Amino acid sequence: MDKTFKMLQDAQVDIAKYGMNILGSILIVVIGMFFSKKVKSITTRFLKKSNVDKSLISFVSQLVYVLCVVFVSVSALNNLGMSTTSFVAVLGASGFAVGLAFQGTLSNFASGILILIFKPFRTGDYIQGASTEGSVEEIQIFNTILKTPDNKTIIVPNSKLTSDNITNFTLQDRRRIDFIFGISYDSDIRTAKNIIKKVFDEDEKILKDPQPIIGVQELADSSINIAARPWVKTSDYWDEYYALMEKIKYEFDKHGIEIPYPQSVVYHKQLKAEK
Repeated sequence: MDKTFKMLQDAQVDIAKYGMNILGSILIVVIGMFFSKKVKSITTRFLKKSNVDKSLISFVSQLVYVLCVVFVSVSALNNLGMSTTSFVAVLGASGFAVGLAFQGTLSNFASGILILIFKPFRTGDYIQGASTEGSVEEIQIFNTILKTPDNKTIIVPNSKLTSDNITNFTLQDRRRIDFIFGISYDSDIRTAKNIIKKVFDEDEKILKDPQPIIGVQELADSSINIAARPWVKTSDYWDEYYALMEKIKYEFDKHGIEIPYPQSVVYHKQLKAEK
């Protein structure tokens, strides 16, 4: 009888002890899940105010939520008296192994996050990088999709873009067109410069500020090279490039300004015939 009573007493003590731990763990899980959702909601609102890409908002918010849930789960298990050291060690080792196996993929993922956060380019921009160029069709977590002017689709891993120089041709609202016009040494430099200036002045799409630069750049082997550098809106760049090139060629022809062909002087030495 005494033995049975003692066993009941021990059971009551264990139930009281572990019951409180179980109740505490349940409270940790309930409160922890509540705060995890709150943290996720706060993270989402913060990222939206920061004008972060939508795909990144969803991913980061979910990642924060999962990390919070893992932390709550470990805390609940620890409160039950279970050793979580081995669990955390196994989790860390698994993460390390997965990281090694997917090293390239994780690199692209990290690069995609950086692109979406710092925005060196946006959808619709025309960029050059990773030995290719084109208009940005879509920025994904692992890849960036470009479309070339001849309508080819190029899928570029994000790590290649972030590890190389990126030239964004459309980020600024205006661009400078760099022309080099070669005229013959027999043509008048002032006349050629005045023709170029007149064409620029009559074109409404050429910006007045900053003013175009026109000057002799080089006395080359076969020509005098005149540099002409007008500024235009980025959206007008290629239309103006082709139009100005054509207009200036017509004006040169009209005023007798010659664009020479490459020339070489060949000396022929006459050898005396042997007697």
